[in-house]
Amino acid sequence: MKNYLFFLGFILIICSCDSKRVFEENKAIPNSKWNRNNIITFNVNVTDVNLRNNVYLNIRHNGLYSNRNIYLFIDIVSPNGKQIRDTVNCILADEKGKWLGSGLGDIYNNQLLYKSNVSFPNKGNYKFKIEQAMRTETLENIEDIGVRIEKTN
Repeated sequence: MKNYLFFLGFILIICSCDSKRVFEENKAIPNSKWNRNNIITFNVNVTDVNLRNNVYLNIRHNGLYSNRNIYLFIDIVSPNGKQIRDTVNCILADEKGKWLGSGLGDIYNNQLLYKSNVSFPNKGNYKFKIEQAMRTETLENIEDIGVRIEKTN
C-alpha cells in the first residue's frame, strides 16, 4: 500500500509540473517515412479566448535524417472556417551538422517556437494541419510531429 501511495504521489507531481501546457499532442510518422500527401492534423479545443499563448512545433527525427532543416506547410482552420497558411523553415542542425535539440541515442527532439504571444479569437475547435514541404515525395527519418500550446500569462 505504501508503494502504491508513493507511486500515485509521484505521478501527481509529474503531471502538475507542466502547468503552462494548454495542449500537446504528438503523432508518429508511419515507418519514419513522411509522404507529402500525409497531412498530420491536430484538433485543439479553445475555451479561453483571453489567454495569450506560445505555439510550438515538436519534431522528432533520427540521426539518419539527411537535411539540416525541414520545411513545413501549416494550415490553421478556425471554428468559423477561416484558414491561414504558413510556410515554416525549421532548423534541426547547426552549420557543422551537429543536431540541435535534445537527444537520446540516435533520436533527436526539437521544440521550435512557431507563434508567440497569440490568442485565439473564437472559442471552439481549431485544426492544425501540418504537411512536409521538402520537395520530395517521401521524406525519410522523421519519427514524430507534434503541436504544443502553452499559456504565457
